[in-house]
Amino acid sequence: MEDNNSQIQQIQPEAQSVPAKAPKRKRRIGDRSDGYRLRSLQPMSKVSPYIMPNRSGASVYFHESIEITEAENYIRKKRNQGLKGFGLMHLLLAAYVRVISQRPAANRFISGQRIYSHADDIIVCLTIKRDMTLDAEETIVKVHFSPDDTADDVYAKLQKLIDENREVNPDSNFDSTAKIFNYIPGLMLKNAIWFLKVLDYFGLMPKFLVEISPFHGSMFITSMGSLGIPPVYHHLYDFGNIPVFLSFGAKYKQLELKPDGTTAQRKYIDYNIVCDERICDGFYLASSFKLFKTYFRNPHVLDEKPETILHDVD
Repeated sequence: MEDNNSQIQQIQPEAQSVPAKAPKRKRRIGDRSDGYRLRSLQPMSKVSPYIMPNRSGASVYFHESIEITEAENYIRKKRNQGLKGFGLMHLLLAAYVRVISQRPAANRFISGQRIYSHADDIIVCLTIKRDMTLDAEETIVKVHFSPDDTADDVYAKLQKLIDENREVNPDSNFDSTAKIFNYIPGLMLKNAIWFLKVLDYFGLMPKFLVEISPFHGSMFITSMGSLGIPPVYHHLYDFGNIPVFLSFGAKYKQLELKPDGTTAQRKYIDYNIVCDERICDGFYLASSFKLFKTYFRNPHVLDEKPETILHDVD
């Protein structure tokens, strides 16, 4: 952990190490309701969104397997502490939030061929089923996390939203808005979506629409494990600004050969990440992926708030 954090300036000199409670940023012309524009980036970073204008065309694909012995021990501990239903989803989110606290450039996004940062607002979207049945309705929830959130904070925030959206016949803001769009004739709806894209390009989309949109945020996460299948490589949406899509699969067992010639059975999960490569350089992304994995080897550090929080450049 200390080695990873001490190298942050070498990995990305555009990140600033400042106190966790950084002064609130003043909004400037060119900022958006969901992020502030980065004006001090290197020239190539500013040009790349014009060379690769679409998020789908700027996607990189990453696959990883994690041995989860320590993770399962940690999950059992959290459940014994009264966190009912605490699972891999909560651990993945807690690890992601902690990574953003140390690698703030991973919380950037592209909109209108410009690079923005969500700053200390970590916005995660996920789809939930109201019941685990084939014909159960689905809805999308959006959760806001802070860089100093612990695993307990992540659990509390996520469970609060899930419980609210699994009540009898509730319509989320997204569901209600989608129903309104369903009443618009096809040709008019096409023009309406085009108009929203224009507003979004220039950062003029109303804040309430950005907030309910499942296409705007820091990351979209989905569990294939709950369906009993391996993770998929999910595409990024060209509408909106989500730069990261994480999918994780079902647990599986694997026999491994030990140095003494005997075998041991270990349990793993696979996860896939599709990421917009324009938000930061490849070395920085690789460092973020490695740091993400370290929290599964030692998840107990997620019980404490980070000693320092790094913030992105202006």
